[in-house]
Formats: sequence, C-alpha cells, structure tokens
Amino acid sequence: MSTEGYVIALDQGTTSSRAVLVDHDARMVDFVQRPFTQIYPQPGWVEHNPQEILFSQLGSLTELIARHNLTSDDIAAIGIDNQRETTIVWDPSTGQPIANAIVWQCRRTTDLVNHLCSDPAVSQRIRAKTGLLPDAYFSASKIAWLLRNTPGARDRAEAGELLFGTVDAYLVWVLTGGLVHATDPTNASRTMLYNIHEGRWDEELLDLFGIPASMMPEVRPSSGDFGQTSYPGIPAGIPIAGVAGDQQASLFGQCCFAPGQAKNTYGTGCFLLMHTGTTAVDSTNQLVTTIAASAPGQTQTEYALEGSVFVGGAVMQWMRDELGLIRTAAESESLAREVPDTGGVYVVPAFTGLGAPWWNAEARGTICGITRGTNRSHLVRAGLESIAYQVGDLVHAMEADAGRKIDVLNVDGGASANGMLMQFQADILDRTLHRPQNVETTALGAAYLAGLAQGFWSGTDELSAMRSSDDVFEPQMSRDHASKLLAGWSAAVRRTMA
Repeated sequence: MSTEGYVIALDQGTTSSRAVLVDHDARMVDFVQRPFTQIYPQPGWVEHNPQEILFSQLGSLTELIARHNLTSDDIAAIGIDNQRETTIVWDPSTGQPIANAIVWQCRRTTDLVNHLCSDPAVSQRIRAKTGLLPDAYFSASKIAWLLRNTPGARDRAEAGELLFGTVDAYLVWVLTGGLVHATDPTNASRTMLYNIHEGRWDEELLDLFGIPASMMPEVRPSSGDFGQTSYPGIPAGIPIAGVAGDQQASLFGQCCFAPGQAKNTYGTGCFLLMHTGTTAVDSTNQLVTTIAASAPGQTQTEYALEGSVFVGGAVMQWMRDELGLIRTAAESESLAREVPDTGGVYVVPAFTGLGAPWWNAEARGTICGITRGTNRSHLVRAGLESIAYQVGDLVHAMEADAGRKIDVLNVDGGASANGMLMQFQADILDRTLHRPQNVETTALGAAYLAGLAQGFWSGTDELSAMRSSDDVFEPQMSRDHASKLLAGWSAAVRRTMA
C-alpha cells in the first residue's frame, strides 16, 4: 500500500459528526463538522434521530471529499470512532430505524436494570463476564426497552427481521450498502452482553434481557476488514478498516500501546483509561474493565481499566450558562489566574451524584469555604480545580486496582487546552502530564486503526515515532501544600455526601 494519499476518520460524537482528513505524517489536514439535534422527551431521557446522525456523518464525509477533489485512489481507508453504548435498532429490509436511538446518557431503563439484576448472583455474573457494573448506561437494557415498548418489535426481532447496532455498526451497515453488519470488540464490550474473556455474545445475558441473538452484529478486530464503501455520492470501494469506541480510539491515538500507559480525556465529563495488556484487571474500586483497541496481528485480547468523572468541563458550562460567571469556557483560565488560589473555596460538582471511588448517587453539588472575601475568580478557579481533584481520585483508584503507578498521564480533550488546569493536575497528582500538539486523538486513533490495517503505516513503532512534540507539565507544588489541598477536597466531598 502506498503511503501517499490520506486516511479519513469518521468521528461520530454525542453532539456532532465529523469527517477528518489525516495524512501520512499524522497531521489533521482538514475536517468538516455537522451538529445534530439532542432530543429530551422526558426528564432523564435522551434520544437521537438515527437518520439525522447518519446524514450529518455522510454530509460531512461528502463535503470533505468534494472540498479536496478526492477519489477512491486518494483514500487509503476509512476509520470510524463513535459515541459508545448508544443503541439503534433497524429493519434491514428498509434500512429504517424502528425508533429514535437511545443515547448512552439516557436513564429511562434504570428500573429495568435494577429489576433484572436485583439478585446479587446475577449482578456478579454480569461483572465477571463483561467487566461492567450493571447499569442503564450500557446498551443491553436499551435494546430490551425498545423491544418492549415499540409496537410489533418483539415479534419482528424473534422472526429475525431486526438488527441492533451501536452507532458504528449502523454506519458500517449503511456505508457498505447493507452488506456488512459488524462491530468491533471495544464497542461490543460496552453493551453488557459480550463476554470479554471468551470473545463472544453471551447467551445467558441475551436471554436475561430478552434479546434474540440474530439481532447482534458480527464482532471483528478493531483494525481489520469492515467491507468497502457502496453508497450513492461516495467513491466506491474505499476500505472501511478501523472501528473503535471513542475512548478506546483516544487511548490508541495517544499511542498507549503498552501496559501501564494511560490517558485522560477532559470533555464534558472525563474518561481515564489505563492499558493493562492481555490481563483483564478486576476492579475493587468500582471501575470497569473494558477491551482496548489492538493493532493488526495482535492474537490475544488486550484490555483497559476505565473510570469516569460525571462532571468535568460541564462545571464550567454551568458557571457560564447558569451562574453567568464567565462568558466563554476559554475565559476561565485568565479569570482563575487573577487569584493565587481559591481562598479556601471548594466546588464539588456532584450534580448527578459522585462516581468512583466514592459512588454515592444521592450526593449533590456543594460549594464549601465561602467567606466575605470570596469573589468570581475564586469560584471559577475552584470549579477548574474540581476537575483535577476528581481525576486525581480516579487515578489513585486505578493505580490501586492495577498495582502499578501511572508515571506519565497523557491528556487530551477540550479542557486540556487550559494550561492552569493542566499544571494544577500535575501538582495534585505529583505526576508528569503530556499533552500532544494534536489533541484530536480520538479521530487520530480511528485513522491509525484503519491505516495500519491497510499498510498505510508500518506499525505502532512508526506511529509512536511520529507523535508530535508534547507539551509537558511537571509537578511544581510542594507535597505538604498539595496534601493540605487534598485534605480540604476530601472534607468537602464528605460534606457533599452528608
């Protein structure tokens, strides 16, 4: 395969779809982005129109191709990364979804999960097989809900007339003209239906949720053959050669290929993943065990530990939209730098409870330590620092589970552009942070997986060697001072839970 030309990454996110053009030097040459509608039918419910997702993604792809006059000869491969867990069920005879997609954030199936998994033995078997905690977050209960609540869906599913897919599988099915119904292990591992140790859909779990096996996509390697493009308006015959869930794509895009390497994405929430090699590490801190994306030729399944911060960058959105303390998220850094510290103020943004390692669903947001001298800058700085404190809690929980220290934390995502936040994170963790010049690591990971499968890049060594020079944040704070700040954070969390 020639190294001339490009790889295109379809970066399908929760609020928008992008097509990203990547050259052989791993540079993001150009991208086209199109948003789509967020649908909130009831409190706690979140939906997307699958066809709006599709058309936003196809529209961004066709515009990118037209902008650069690309042909199939110019495009070595297409890779796909996607919002995980979001559930689509469609009729393969018409290509029409039977209902809106149920988004990963949606909580409508909480009671269903609690009912089906009320027996501790069932919950333990789910954890042992899938690496996941039983929760409405994952796809299984979403599929079950659609089959129960869409007229005729149960009978049609049992007759083999319906297909399920996370968004990647739906895109692959459409792009290949309905010839390929497949997903990859990283997405399969987020359904709560996939045995991550045996590499197969689990019959017991399918039966538990009442899901016919005929609905499930074939699971293919993340870097491999997902068919070729066969869709009007798109050059035919382009290999679709890489698929991964967004967070695993980010881990791969950060060149975290070896055990102990880790990345944290600072977005609306924060997602921390540590590569654990071919060992599936069981968590005692209620993190989840998931499958990592692998390069071609890897014969054994590779795994990762994952933990999530529910409210990361969203705390700054709250300060902007609800409190009016800032006009833009970018303004938060300059405002926070106006004061040397928070003046003893802590913000605990437990808007929907606290996750690992606290796991208290009843906790609610708290601001502690306000005095008459507290001003806007103190509050904004405390909001930024709350992101770092929560990530720090996750890092320590993950290190305890894995039995190893994260020496270098690779960072990406929108909030990683905030230099004050990154320095404070390094100080609180007492760890080195590396921020790549190209923080679009999710799209880059999808491109890498596809390009490797087609020989566009020779291997992971070449990818690591091409990584742009990182911005490095070294700890500068004294450990005594850091310990005092962490003690204050812990006290604020305890008040929040009280």
